[in-house]
Amino acid sequence: MKLYSNEIVFRGHPDKVCDQISDAILDAYLKKDKHSRCGIEVVGGKGKIFITGEVTSKSHIDVISITKHVLESIGYDTNYEIIDNIGKQSNDIALGTNDLVGGAGDNGMMFGFATRETKEYLPKAMVILQKLSIAYDELRKRDKRFKPDGKACLTGIYDDNKLVKIKTLTICYQNTEEDRVNTDKIIIDIANNIIKEYKLEVEKYLINPTGRFEIGGFSGDAGLTGRKIVVDSYQSFAPVGGGCFSGKDPTKVDRTGAYKARETAKDILKKHKEYNWCEVQLSYAIGIDKPVGIYIKTDKGDIDVPTSLYEECTPKQMIKDLNLMKINFEEKARFGHFLN
Repeated sequence: MKLYSNEIVFRGHPDKVCDQISDAILDAYLKKDKHSRCGIEVVGGKGKIFITGEVTSKSHIDVISITKHVLESIGYDTNYEIIDNIGKQSNDIALGTNDLVGGAGDNGMMFGFATRETKEYLPKAMVILQKLSIAYDELRKRDKRFKPDGKACLTGIYDDNKLVKIKTLTICYQNTEEDRVNTDKIIIDIANNIIKEYKLEVEKYLINPTGRFEIGGFSGDAGLTGRKIVVDSYQSFAPVGGGCFSGKDPTKVDRTGAYKARETAKDILKKHKEYNWCEVQLSYAIGIDKPVGIYIKTDKGDIDVPTSLYEECTPKQMIKDLNLMKINFEEKARFGHFLN
């Protein structure tokens, strides 16, 4: 028996808010000009939201109205000073990433992971926390005692690498602090209903263990795009790549390579029933279209990489195969980029 923990942040967590703003701005640019090149960063806190980064696009969008729309959809007010500091992409980078060349938008390595543990091909504990995050967002929409900010951490008891019980489920949720006995019970009931789907039980709940959580969002903490890369990927069940996803257009392999690695890992499990899990690493050099390296391992050991996979993993081909020009990236930033 061993203990292993993983965590998630709720949609209203300051870092996640910044991710959603970055991706909402990205979506707006791509909707008007699919050739837009974007690297959008957001920092928020203490009455200000600062939006910076690089964009090259034929379209013009209203960054401030988009930011306010995201805040409203999450459940926050819009009374912030919003500063638009977006600049233009470097011409040096554009030399290797334009549509003619089609090279990778950056150096880096990305990971994809899949396991047979759930129908989503994701670890059971990870799926439980994702479902809890989604359920909490629905809860705060219908019950004003619950506010948007929050996070949860699950410490599981594992036997032979299988989750057999939850030792501790820690849930921190922002609320009005008006009726904690009942609101805590509601949170526990929601979590228990999700956990019962997987025939598990919880030994101990820790609910707002500091005792109080009324001040949250940008009033309680600063937020920054890309600061939750472990939550965005596999919550520590697999290695994490070097870059975040949000705010980056599909030519950026930090995002697209990670999406492709995930699909590749899933495909391998679907085709090879003898493997219980699969991990894929892709690595790129800026301006070069094909990966400089691909590595695949499973619970049965490393496997040979087919030459065809290098052709499939160019930015142009990945964008086409994964239909990335028609994805709503803001939605992916809300609860996890790999929900299925």
